[in-house]
Amino acid sequence: MKLYTLILLSSISLGAQTINWVSMDEALILQEKAPKSIMIDMYTAWCGPCKLLDKNTFTNKDLIAFVNTHYYAVKFNAEGNDTVHYKEQVFGNPNYDPKKAKRRNSSHQFSQYLGVRAYPTIVFLGENGEVIAPIPGYQTAPKLELYLQLFKDESYKEVNTQEAFNAYYQSFKPSFAP
Repeated sequence: MKLYTLILLSSISLGAQTINWVSMDEALILQEKAPKSIMIDMYTAWCGPCKLLDKNTFTNKDLIAFVNTHYYAVKFNAEGNDTVHYKEQVFGNPNYDPKKAKRRNSSHQFSQYLGVRAYPTIVFLGENGEVIAPIPGYQTAPKLELYLQLFKDESYKEVNTQEAFNAYYQSFKPSFAP
């Protein structure tokens, strides 16, 4: 009976592994205390590929472990009503309509500021909060790993030309299970 209980508890805890999502403001505060890059999942409530990203990609155990170790992860509704304090500015969504919470709504000022034009888009910020790159579209775990490895620290600055990125891309071997 003890073995059965141990197996059951182990399977529950393994199944409960999730990305440690925080708000944008929390990520910036955490970043001041212990610098790490930030990964922002810019999604909307009505976006089908966003839901697939949650279901298929953000449940990958290799990706979860990597993100929780190397990033502050933010899940941000790009048409939501949160207030964000970033780079001494305050961003909101003054045209937000609560009646449209589950469907298309007005675009949040923060998503506009970051240049997000499609959903999902994963935006990477460096260790000082600077925008590194937005990566639009649905990504599988192995495809997203390419960017997670590249942007986890300051080494991405060495891949500063199209030629250097192409070489990085060609030589990259994903290690995350599909």
